Amino acid sequence: MRSFWGLMFAYWFSDRWREAWGLAAIILVLTALSAMASVWFAEASGELVSAIAFLHHPENPSTLKTILSSAVTLATIVVVKEIGFTAVRHFFSTSLHRKWRVWLDRRFNDALLDRNHTHFHLQQGPAKTVPTKAAVPDNIDQRIQESIKGMTGGAIGLAMGVAGVVLSLFFVGGKIIETSTEVSGLEFLGSYASASLTAAAVVAYVPISTLLAAKLGAIQQRLDVRMQSAEGSYRRELTTLLNRSFHVAAAGGEGAQRRLHGRRYLEVDRIWASVNILTAIYMGFELVYNFFGSRIVAYAPGLLPYVENKISLQAYVTGAELANAIINDCSWFIHVMPDIARLRANARRVTDLAQAIEDVQQPREFHARTGLSELLYDEQDAQSGLSIEHLELMHPDDDEPFIRAGNLYFEPGEWTLLVGNSGSGKSSLLRAINGLWPHGRGRIVLPRSVRTFFAAQEVHLPAVSLRELVCLPDAVGACSDAEVAAALGEAGLAHFAGDLVEEGMDNQRWDQLLSGGQKQKLVLARILLLRPGLIFLDEPTSALDSEATIAFHQAIRDNCPGATVISVMHDATPPKSAKGEEFYDSVLSIADGTVTKTPMPRQTSRPVGPARVRPRP
Repeated sequence: MRSFWGLMFAYWFSDRWREAWGLAAIILVLTALSAMASVWFAEASGELVSAIAFLHHPENPSTLKTILSSAVTLATIVVVKEIGFTAVRHFFSTSLHRKWRVWLDRRFNDALLDRNHTHFHLQQGPAKTVPTKAAVPDNIDQRIQESIKGMTGGAIGLAMGVAGVVLSLFFVGGKIIETSTEVSGLEFLGSYASASLTAAAVVAYVPISTLLAAKLGAIQQRLDVRMQSAEGSYRRELTTLLNRSFHVAAAGGEGAQRRLHGRRYLEVDRIWASVNILTAIYMGFELVYNFFGSRIVAYAPGLLPYVENKISLQAYVTGAELANAIINDCSWFIHVMPDIARLRANARRVTDLAQAIEDVQQPREFHARTGLSELLYDEQDAQSGLSIEHLELMHPDDDEPFIRAGNLYFEPGEWTLLVGNSGSGKSSLLRAINGLWPHGRGRIVLPRSVRTFFAAQEVHLPAVSLRELVCLPDAVGACSDAEVAAALGEAGLAHFAGDLVEEGMDNQRWDQLLSGGQKQKLVLARILLLRPGLIFLDEPTSALDSEATIAFHQAIRDNCPGATVISVMHDATPPKSAKGEEFYDSVLSIADGTVTKTPMPRQTSRPVGPARVRPRP
């Protein structure tokens, strides 16, 4: 789906092809019936006008009953065409639109949220990582939500328009040929003379106007691409504000944020002004085009045979209405040219996203475009623990590593405290071990068939039920309610055990409702429920007091025996158990970019109390 046509055909040749082609067939039949109804409408219009014109004819006057009958026939045809054909076709076309969009939405979400962490790599890549005009895609939400919707709707409309033109030429054009007559000066064309005049008028009028509309549509496409980008940038700032509203309020940063919003919206306003000018120009062009097409071009070809009295008034009006139907159907491209331009703009944004997703399927090659990406990951026997060999981590476009580690080994069941100054790279090292740091070299060997758990520094909770939050990353049915409730109780969140199926409380999601400390206890509940054998903790107790910090560590020690733990702590002094025992066995230090591992210093304790005084003999 990296090209326009690949994107267009993917759904139609997928496992849903019966659904797609079935709906398309129904739409095609209704379009054909609509084209046939145009012929019926033209004939009924001719009969009605003729009946009105001959109402006072001295020799063969029409009656009021004839006029009323013709009017009822015309009205019936209009109702059948607009409701029975057009409206019903709209229902099936919108159903096709909905199902196509659902299929594409699922495909893109599956691709972004795969086990390869495509969404993460895509957003972490620098702007020049993807060799396309769009670079790393901005506003992925807008592309999936709005661009896919606009693209699929525009494509269906375009296909319906093409089908309408072809079927109109077949049915309406056939009727024009059938009712054609001779014209003076065009005797060599015989009875096809008037039909040839109609064809010449349509060919001379419609293509030239369509070419002009296409030029305006190209301008519209460029403006739509710019508008989508500007709107996305402005919306991203609004979303960012909602996510860090507290920090803006605490810093009194409303003024700076307001100025930022103003700059973002200024670009939207400028492009919008250009769009409005172009829309007004196109509207004027379309109105004039419609008038000349329906009132002059449609009626001109039959005027000469009518003046020569070779056709009746009824035949003249019928022929004019048929020519008008042909012009309207062939002018469909002019009427929807702005939509076609938006189709191309939306398709470009979707195909750019598809191209980027495809590129990220090989993360090492993807990130190698902006820096060294030679981190190797391997597995070994679980009893051999975790090994790190000659690790160097780098930033994009930087050849000098900011972290160097020689050969490091972590035994099964070993607890290691990771320390270093702020900004030394502690979190980056944990990310690299877990495959979430793209640039560097070295080899990381993980224990085979051992479950890994990585608790990031910031805890963000998706808008799902509490039970799903505790079970992550497993499916909600993987654990029973009793097991989830027990994990919450052990983590100090027993008072929430009765709300497992709720997505929040008091009109607030769990991410908004829980405090920082409660979120960290929720992370502990996940660990206690999943019981991983390899645990990485990035400042897991930063929002907990000393007593809760000790309980956090003791719960892991008691419930995850034999687990290897590597943890970043913000406290200078690591916690000890209630009995005064060390939780950690070793220290991993980062100083001046070098990682070293040493045993945890053991402090010998002595009795505390008054010194004994030996009695005098």
